[in-house]
Amino acid sequence: MPEKALLSLIVLALLRPPAAPAASIPVVQYTEGASQAFARYLAGLQSASAWTVESIEIEAALPKLKKQGRLRAIRRITPLGEADYQVLESTGDATVRREVIARYLSSQAAAKEIPAASVAITPANYEFRYQGVGKIGETLAYVFHIRPRKKRQGLMNGELWLEGQTGTAIRQSGYLVKSPSMFLRRVEVTRDTVLSQGVAHMRLTHLSLDTRLVGLADLTVTERLLR
Repeated sequence: MPEKALLSLIVLALLRPPAAPAASIPVVQYTEGASQAFARYLAGLQSASAWTVESIEIEAALPKLKKQGRLRAIRRITPLGEADYQVLESTGDATVRREVIARYLSSQAAAKEIPAASVAITPANYEFRYQGVGKIGETLAYVFHIRPRKKRQGLMNGELWLEGQTGTAIRQSGYLVKSPSMFLRRVEVTRDTVLSQGVAHMRLTHLSLDTRLVGLADLTVTERLLR
């Protein structure tokens, strides 16, 4: 189905990227702070690990059809790397829950079959251009424009925001450079990562899909680490 392929690519575009080979790491020549943050970002990819237990809340809407749905669940990652969901609440329009939310969840399993390295935000796939300093709330970040080296499905043109002290990616945003379906005009993605004492504890992802059949489709995913 085109929608399932789309969601798989979106999930892949936001996966935690693997470490880049040392030979591919560029030198950022703008400011000392930006250079250090960029180096820490690349180094941190080597030690990144998936959350094994988390709460997840998904809100989806088809504004043109005035339909919306919501799901709350606990997601656990099994020793085999598969996601197991304990549904706490499922409300709203049945079509939205079945065709948008359920497809998003199933796309995560499908994404495992495609190498994450092919869409990871690393120098192997992207060109990085330093933009300047920004703030999200009280958090200082160094902002880089990212552009794919090749126009390939699953890659996006946009921005990468790196927290100043740790180099953690606290915002990834942009649009997919290649539509995975003839039924889609444009796909926009924004993921914000919230830190507590330098450690990620919440991710907020917003997807905006401009479809040819039903207009805009919005999906907001909130993930919180459970300790």
